[in-house]
Amino acid sequence: MAKPIYPTIPNAGAMSEFIGAFDVPSKVTDYRYKVHFSHCYNGIATRHSDTMDCKFLVDGKGVILGLHHLGFVAFRDKAGRNLTDREASYIAAEYLRERLEQEDEHSLYDVSAGDVQRVISKLGIS
Repeated sequence: MAKPIYPTIPNAGAMSEFIGAFDVPSKVTDYRYKVHFSHCYNGIATRHSDTMDCKFLVDGKGVILGLHHLGFVAFRDKAGRNLTDREASYIAAEYLRERLEQEDEHSLYDVSAGDVQRVISKLGIS
């Protein structure tokens, strides 16, 4: 039996172009954060964590979002395919947007497997 083909977002172009620059208005104050996506990389090698790390620049300062690998495993088990790097960057961007809207500013966010799965559902990735 042939393996089913699932539609994915193609990983064409430079990784830094996966997500265009965007602003995030705070729900607490009138401040608007300026956000630029940089890249994703495997956190296992760099931080010895079970994560896919995505780096953004928020108002020019580096911010890392560590997406827990168990969220990726749960997606693969449910969808029958792996998440792409591009999809991981979308998940990280949405999680970062949620945090910045609440002015929850950190240089490192550890995004739990549950939050990875929640954002996947929110974005409609299947």
